Amino acid sequence: MVSAIILTLIALAFVLIVIEDIIHVNKAKTTLFFGTLCWIILFISPLNGLSPENIQHQLDHNILEIATLWLFLMAAMTFVAYLNSKGFIQNIVHRVMPSAISERRLMFLIGGFSFIFSSISDNITATLISLAVVMSLKLDPKKLIKYATLIIFSVNSGGVSLITGDVTTLMIFLDGKVSIANLLLLIIPALASVALLAIMLSFGLNGAVEFTKQEERRIEKTDITIAVIFLSTIIATLTLSVMYHVPPLLTFLFGLSLMFLTAQFLMRKKDVNKKIIDYIREIEYDTLLFFVGVLLLVGALKEVGMLSKFTHLYELMPAQYANYLMGILSAAVDNVPLTAALLKADIIMSPQQWLSFTYATGVGGSMLIIGSAAGIIAMSKVKALTFMSYLRMSLYLLIAYTVGYIGSYIAGGFI
Repeated sequence: MVSAIILTLIALAFVLIVIEDIIHVNKAKTTLFFGTLCWIILFISPLNGLSPENIQHQLDHNILEIATLWLFLMAAMTFVAYLNSKGFIQNIVHRVMPSAISERRLMFLIGGFSFIFSSISDNITATLISLAVVMSLKLDPKKLIKYATLIIFSVNSGGVSLITGDVTTLMIFLDGKVSIANLLLLIIPALASVALLAIMLSFGLNGAVEFTKQEERRIEKTDITIAVIFLSTIIATLTLSVMYHVPPLLTFLFGLSLMFLTAQFLMRKKDVNKKIIDYIREIEYDTLLFFVGVLLLVGALKEVGMLSKFTHLYELMPAQYANYLMGILSAAVDNVPLTAALLKADIIMSPQQWLSFTYATGVGGSMLIIGSAAGIIAMSKVKALTFMSYLRMSLYLLIAYTVGYIGSYIAGGFI
């Protein structure tokens, strides 16, 4: 009876995630509500005669996973929040853009920029800035849909090869399934799939566009210094993890503390209204709370024994084919709970197969406009981009995803 109640609550929570845009209730609120409720029920009515101490032990393990992910994301998002508030990123983008460019070349330029920027930033920021560039050009709606489609796919593809770029990649890495050296193998297949999609979408684009240069803001020495600290932290995180197995969380928190101390020193003589540490308040806490709620839900799902059901697909077919389908499924089911569920299901796969799974869950959400944060953001910003107009690009997206997935599996063979 208790298992049925918990499963019903979890199913309801996942449905509310999918229909978030219809009911206009933030998924962070619903997942946190149902996630905590499920664990409260487990304490009140323990399953299989478990003692409160056993339930507490399982919850502590779940909370440790959540805290590690939450703190890492908080540190990374604080860097981006500061640089965004100062207009640093937008300023750099407008400085490097040419005054005029062909529509076809712009397609590749935007795809490359979205890919690179999403590797070092969160997907939402990368999507917003990339969209801002193309929307400033007053393009025909049909052409704008093509650029937006490429941005969504590129943003999702760019994050899969670095733990700083995609939450599911970070989750798989923290679980010990892949190493940073393994993840770097995904760069070539992921970039190749973006290039292929850009080629397919560029058919029929024969015009040229001109950029209206905005008034350039002066870049402050403090902003440059913090940007350098951010990039250095990313490089140090990757290097120290590979060479000395230093946890990424530790390195990123060290980088964050260095940012605070450096800014405090540089700003000590300036009349500023805002302290550097206050930028922590500007990060998207609804995103962080969503992860907390999701991981609590998945933890409860494990307690009622449902995660073992995920192994059935892997019993019916080889893991490389099941992973491909899981990627497509992540377009309809949020990839964070899907990844968390599969990790907790204790499915045995080789590093090569885990690497292809990392690509699949990171990029597979691009198949539907509602399948990723990048898609939802783009749909809210571009009026012409609807569920159906994006669906018309599905064949191009499926081809690009398939090529990228095959490439990721081949790349995994070098592990």
